[in-house]
Amino acid sequence: MPVKAVQQFMLGTVMNNEKQAADTMRQMRDAGYGGIELCGFMIHPSGFLVKLMTRAAGMPVGNGGKLDWQRLVKESGLLVVSIHQDLGSIERDAAAVADEAKRFGTDKIVVTGMYRFPYGDEQAVRELAKRLNAAGTALSAQGISLLYHNHNCEFLRVAPGKNAYQILYEETDPAAVNFEFDSYWCADCGQNPLAVMEMLGSRMKLWHINDRGTRQEGPCMTPILKSDSMELGYGSMPLEELSAKAKELGVAAVILESHRNWIDKSPVKSFARSAEFLNRYF
Repeated sequence: MPVKAVQQFMLGTVMNNEKQAADTMRQMRDAGYGGIELCGFMIHPSGFLVKLMTRAAGMPVGNGGKLDWQRLVKESGLLVVSIHQDLGSIERDAAAVADEAKRFGTDKIVVTGMYRFPYGDEQAVRELAKRLNAAGTALSAQGISLLYHNHNCEFLRVAPGKNAYQILYEETDPAAVNFEFDSYWCADCGQNPLAVMEMLGSRMKLWHINDRGTRQEGPCMTPILKSDSMELGYGSMPLEELSAKAKELGVAAVILESHRNWIDKSPVKSFARSAEFLNRYF
């Protein structure tokens, strides 16, 4: 059965000091989670520009970069299912990235897409596939697997009947590169997440799960509501069907991540409610 985990991105605002981080991870265990997915620039001090860019994207990272994450994770009893890392860091020093993964007890590094990258440019995407192959080969030599995590930009059309994600799938070597599939972002741009799961098959090693819907407060001023992330089972995603497919494919972990729109603006209350769904299906 896959490990149930939470992405550290979701937890930045409730992991600002040692006590808060330990309390949050204890609450994760109490809710039924067995793992955490770390983010490279949240387990190290990050610069002002990085924090500004992530906050602008709706993903506040908090101030936990100076904490002793190896000790905190060990004491929590949670497994580190993978670490998110940028491609440039791997290209500069794959051995250092691999060594850190091993210190945390994981064999998976995840590249989470590219900033300021032309995903609608077919040649640029093909070049990205080559870079991923090289980075994955370098990590593989160190005993670490490389996965690629999508957002919605990978589903831009680069040619009739072809999107960037299909190119990354077709032109990366399964021995070097596999996938952490995010079904929320896939659905966000009108794609069928189940069809993408079927395409990825055994190359889908991890699943980022989220639900998508609306949270109405008070009377509707118009009949149009804004869609956003939702607790699992409270939105419109076909999560039961997707969960069955994830189990069929043998994913190693199912990882919750949302950035906002939480119950009472609390990521802790949100992951606790989502755990009710995860505990039923996994």
